[in-house]
Amino acid sequence: MLDLRFVRSNLDLIGDMLKKRNVSLDMSEFLSLDKERRERLAVLEDMRRRRNQVSEEIAAMKKRGEDASAAVTDMKEVGASIKVLEKELPSYEERLQSLLMFIPNLPHQSVPFGHGAEDNPVIRSWGEPPHFDFEPLAHWDIGERLGILDLPRASKISGARFALYRGLGARLERALINFMLDIHTREHGYTEVLPPFMVNSASMTGTGQLPKFAEDLFKVEGWDLYLIPTAEVPVTNIHRDEVLAEDELPLYYVAYTPCFRSEAGSYGKDTRGLIRQHQFNKVELVKLTRPEDSESELERLTADAEEILKRLKLPYRVVTLCTGDLGFSAAKTYDLEVWLPGQGLYREISSCSIFTDFQARRAAIRFKRSGGRGTELVHTLNGSGLAVGRTFVAVLENYQRKDGKVEIPEALRPYMGGVEFIEQPV
Repeated sequence: MLDLRFVRSNLDLIGDMLKKRNVSLDMSEFLSLDKERRERLAVLEDMRRRRNQVSEEIAAMKKRGEDASAAVTDMKEVGASIKVLEKELPSYEERLQSLLMFIPNLPHQSVPFGHGAEDNPVIRSWGEPPHFDFEPLAHWDIGERLGILDLPRASKISGARFALYRGLGARLERALINFMLDIHTREHGYTEVLPPFMVNSASMTGTGQLPKFAEDLFKVEGWDLYLIPTAEVPVTNIHRDEVLAEDELPLYYVAYTPCFRSEAGSYGKDTRGLIRQHQFNKVELVKLTRPEDSESELERLTADAEEILKRLKLPYRVVTLCTGDLGFSAAKTYDLEVWLPGQGLYREISSCSIFTDFQARRAAIRFKRSGGRGTELVHTLNGSGLAVGRTFVAVLENYQRKDGKVEIPEALRPYMGGVEFIEQPV
């Protein structure tokens, strides 16, 4: 969240930011509460000054042998009023902090203005989309034909937006996870962690999912636990309420987890296949850095995610999200979009974001500079390295062949036991 004092002092800037983000947020309650708080604080400070002044007068009266009983009675009433105000003021601060939870992060100065996804500029592309001498199929048709995806039975087991992988399909998903983890840990310098797949509300609040996005989450009935929507949540919260030493930064973490999302508001979108699921696998990259390093670390994180696509030889492009398409907590985001020939379009396969100190303030993740006295908030970053299910989709659609087989990318073959093709069952 944003700093309360910053918001108080920059209301015009906040209003302009909300417009650029296409966010409709009524700030009148915040303004009213803050005005009442300031008025009560002024009254409290005036009463305290009066009490101090009259206390000196009472002492002087007693020293002179004068009757100070009336002044003492008056000060008892003032003291009682001071106690009432002192008890009231924290509630104003708490209510203001609650309202801050719904104000999005300030976009980085380099983020382009735009209204939505159609305004996101492409900043670079890699690879050439494959050309087929046949009509390429979508992954759901390929998966069914090869017997490696069974969506009807997944629906029977759990309902819509779930998948059942079979045989080499399950092995391909596992191969992708291990391949990604190996590249990021062995070559990119990330420390692998295996976090809990359920987290408490404090963790969800720390990374910005709560309170604003409660409807997107799966909550465990009767417990203060939620299924994680991304490994970003438990991994970022590893250092919640901690003060790190400057020489510990930057911290690089990578984690494989399943992810669980209700997909609220997505009714009718991507109803076929693996693109939008209630449960999916993802390899997530998370960084904690000093503020002055975070922009360069975003470029490195994005390059790390791109390297997976390059190793798999999957054509992709990188877009910068404009102000109107930027996520709630993000200050800047690059989306990696992979080419899907079976659908004839690019689809997001990774979002790489810098959150500045927005999450760190909520989660109280700080660091102390060498030789410094106070503490500062770290900057947090994360990105998919990659979304595994969508990478599975991209492999099936880009590596399909006219004879119905799907070729296994060379980089994955060691993880597939040397298997070169997924073939139709006999």
